[in-house]
Amino acid sequence: MVGFDESLSILENPTRREILRHLVKEPHYPLQLSELLEVSQQAVVKHLKVLEDAGFVDSETKKSDKGGPPRKVYRVNQSFSIRLDLGPDLFRAEHRKMPKGGVMKLSGSLPDNLSDVVGRIGKRRTIPMVDAMGILSELDSALERVDSERDAIIALHQQVMHKVSPSVEESFESYEERQLAHEMMSHPRRPLDLDAFSHGMRIQSLQAEEMMDTLRERLMRDFASRGGVFVASKEEIPMPWWMAK
Repeated sequence: MVGFDESLSILENPTRREILRHLVKEPHYPLQLSELLEVSQQAVVKHLKVLEDAGFVDSETKKSDKGGPPRKVYRVNQSFSIRLDLGPDLFRAEHRKMPKGGVMKLSGSLPDNLSDVVGRIGKRRTIPMVDAMGILSELDSALERVDSERDAIIALHQQVMHKVSPSVEESFESYEERQLAHEMMSHPRRPLDLDAFSHGMRIQSLQAEEMMDTLRERLMRDFASRGGVFVASKEEIPMPWWMAK
């Protein structure tokens, strides 16, 4: 599966997006797409090659129903989500692969209020359109709720970053130190890759390690001054990664 940057580069083309919009519904052959999009068949074939090379679609040759020569049909074969959040004190870019599995496997990751929907789908191999319309309506409503909650969480995240930015400006004199602090806050739950950071900042790895040591000492002092000298946590809750050297 291609990454975030390549996916954006491919999907920025509106014709490719329109091709995919048709292919997710059912397989199409180039002439069909050419007529639907009012684009030359040659151009459609070029776009399909880009999509196929990236793994967005695959193709197979099928016999013609009308007795003509075999023709190549294309279908979408990847499921993923691209998310980009941008604003002051906010930049989050994610390329997420959709989970695989049947209804029962997915049910463990779904909110409780969808248990009735899961029950109605069950192990049915096919669903009549009249049933699907009702189920899809409920799922669309659930997605809207999740999106609204996510928007609020992202906005809250942005507020925290906005409020911490002045203290970062005051605490660190050098640009590199401030960038290190922001990089740590961008992914607070996982250790920072200092090699990648130093490469991106065009500095020596040793300099990045020294800055990390200085920042870690500052955080430990601040942590101790706010929480006392003892650091206690439940066994199942991991300590912040920056506490371990």
